[in-house]
Amino acid sequence: MINFSESTWLIGQAQPHGEAAADQAHAVVEHAAETHASSGLPQLDVSTWPGQLFWLAVTFTVLFMMMWKVVLPRIRNAIEERRDRIADDLDTAADLRQKAADSATEYERLLSEARAKAHGLVLANRAAVDQEMAAEADLADLEIAKRQEAAEERIADMRTKALAKVNSIAVDATRAIITSLTGAELDDKSIESAVSDGR
Repeated sequence: MINFSESTWLIGQAQPHGEAAADQAHAVVEHAAETHASSGLPQLDVSTWPGQLFWLAVTFTVLFMMMWKVVLPRIRNAIEERRDRIADDLDTAADLRQKAADSATEYERLLSEARAKAHGLVLANRAAVDQEMAAEADLADLEIAKRQEAAEERIADMRTKALAKVNSIAVDATRAIITSLTGAELDDKSIESAVSDGR
């Protein structure tokens, strides 16, 4: 294909050789113009339209069938799978939310039962401790009463012994006083009766 720049160069090269060169240049220019005119857009050439329309229909039909049979089903399946997955996720989330609510309710119930049981155990332990303390207090009271009774018996015994010693001391003292005053010695019975009467 010869373009205008090449033909212009050929014309410039042909000028020094005279008329023969001018004719040759003129022939080159005409050839270039014909070539340029015949190299127009082929899709605008009316003689090629039936073939173009045929291949357009074939290409459109093939592309349409590919879209209808291959691409669109895949897109539809992907959308349905995504929709199903989202629905499953929502159902799972709802189930988990319900389970969490049930677990919270069960936890509250168990907690209140544990509190009630602990309160009952505290009351039972308090009652048992009170009973044990009352029993211990009763035992302590009995022990104190026994010890007090034993102490009173010992005190009474010591008093009796002390009184007996006081009697003998009084008898001895009376005998000594009578002996020193009168010089006479009395028997123990008369001195004991005199001391007893003096009381």
